[in-house]
Amino acid sequence: MQTVRFKQVDVFSNERYKGNPVAVVLEAHGLSSEQMQAVANWTNLSETTFVLPPTETTADYQVRIFTPQGELPFAGHPTLGTAHALLESGMIALPQNGRIIQQCKAGLITLDVKVDNTEQYHIAFSLPREKITALSAGQSKQFAALMNCQCDSQHPATIIDTGPQWVVMQAQNADAVLNCQPDFAQLKKHSSALHITGVTIFGRYPEGSIHDIEVRSFAPICGIDEDPVCGSGNGSVAAYIRHYQLAFKNPTAIRSSQGRMLQRKGRLELLFTENNIWIRGLSHTCIEGMIYI
Repeated sequence: MQTVRFKQVDVFSNERYKGNPVAVVLEAHGLSSEQMQAVANWTNLSETTFVLPPTETTADYQVRIFTPQGELPFAGHPTLGTAHALLESGMIALPQNGRIIQQCKAGLITLDVKVDNTEQYHIAFSLPREKITALSAGQSKQFAALMNCQCDSQHPATIIDTGPQWVVMQAQNADAVLNCQPDFAQLKKHSSALHITGVTIFGRYPEGSIHDIEVRSFAPICGIDEDPVCGSGNGSVAAYIRHYQLAFKNPTAIRSSQGRMLQRKGRLELLFTENNIWIRGLSHTCIEGMIYI
């Protein structure tokens, strides 16, 4: 048996216990894939990460990301939570340019870190380059039916692949997102057939609201009926918005809310530059200590 440093970090919220938790095993070298999977299954969080020395010369660290059911090539909130834990613990130093590089199964992920006057880390990850596949009108209607959601018919349901593969759907408005009631058995069946992670739905708030969009992400095939706050899901929404050229008052920064139906207050910024999409949010450490493996 060995003891390993461990943190549990709440990601994508301005308040502790209102975001999405991720377990971070800080010194995972020497652990087998089977041990990592056993820990992830036991924590029963949407993701658990394991920090390893990088094998790429430009990376600051390497991370492996596990759900209770299996390994992911990339995921958003575990990326931010892991970076927060490493910076907070002093295991990596923040360069002057504020950029750090994460190595994961999806490749090298660039993170941008800003420190505010209360010494909180505002971390953004650069979304891996997406692959986009629009579903047919029939498939779009089928997904709208199994999600029990009033969807906008202007644009089709679309698979956005950034490592995780989300079917992204636009609802008529934010209320339609909050009111949708998925058929999880059917969603799991269709997710398996299409080899996707799950479905992410978004809808707009009225202009002048605190938030621009409401988002929900469902992934029963991964053992997660609903993800409280999903970085890759929001990243896929951002890719959908850019692909279909959806107009927003501020086209470079969209404010996203997620988690209301799970009594969470997820807050994310979807940032658009000429060549990249960035997903930014705050994290807070809630548990710190040792884990026995």
